[in-house]
Amino acid sequence: MNQVNIIEGVIIGAVGGAIAGLVIWLAELYRQELLKYYHTKRVENWLKESKNVWRSTTAIASANNLTKDRVCFICSNSKAIKLNTKDGNESDEKWCLKSRENEINL
Repeated sequence: MNQVNIIEGVIIGAVGGAIAGLVIWLAELYRQELLKYYHTKRVENWLKESKNVWRSTTAIASANNLTKDRVCFICSNSKAIKLNTKDGNESDEKWCLKSRENEINL
């Protein structure tokens, strides 16, 4: 082997590794966005079917098999879900769909 073949092999390996790393990073980014979309739809549909308008983070997490942190993230980033800020009690977060916030629980 001569010097040129070794340098070409190193360059090809470096470029191939960089491309593979980029593809893996993009695939993980796509997977995270897809999970966020499906979790958001699951929570929004559950809130739509719920008898109570305002639901706690714990209730949403339990019913949808998600962690409390994930529910907070999903609800905070959803344009269709609103946090109850009227009570001023942040320890008991309650969420509702913006379209249902004026409904009264029966």
